[in-house]
Amino acid sequence: MTECSTICVFCGSSIRVDQVYRETAKEMGRIIGEARIDLVYGGGRVGLMGLVADAALSAGSRVTGIIPQFLKEREVDHPLLDELIITENMHTRKQLMYERANAFVSLPGGFGTFDETIEVLTWSQLGLLAKPIILVNVKGYWDPFVSLVRHAVDEGFTQTKHTEIMSVVDAPAGVLPLVGNQTTISPQIQI
Repeated sequence: MTECSTICVFCGSSIRVDQVYRETAKEMGRIIGEARIDLVYGGGRVGLMGLVADAALSAGSRVTGIIPQFLKEREVDHPLLDELIITENMHTRKQLMYERANAFVSLPGGFGTFDETIEVLTWSQLGLLAKPIILVNVKGYWDPFVSLVRHAVDEGFTQTKHTEIMSVVDAPAGVLPLVGNQTTISPQIQI
């Protein structure tokens, strides 16, 4: 059994969102920190990214931010992290996050969050990655995405078995039970 030592959280950099999303980010960071799991994330101090990092730091996590140079000023990198890695581009940022994490959690976010989430799902489907991928579906945020995946299955563009590479939970409290035993995660290679 492989215990989860590092969780990568994908989430938005916007703060102009419903309070429930801000509270969810704080709760996710707190839960990760209290479990003494390290956090890897996008490196910003603004929006949900900053909230999840602050909460994880306050609760005892070692926090690593990974941010590309061109976003460093735009997202305002977090000054209190244990480690801040500045990359040349988005591809390298994502590659490092994927390598360092034992599990992935997607909170609500925009195009960047969608990109990161879909890429880890694709890597898992292709057999390149065998790590838990969990969508925190607070306020039904991920419902349209889950519907899209079901539609892709219905239309023959993906197989039902590929829907099993991700888990959907209603709140951050549902995450840790899904990341403890990674021997149950088996990526599907056949398409």
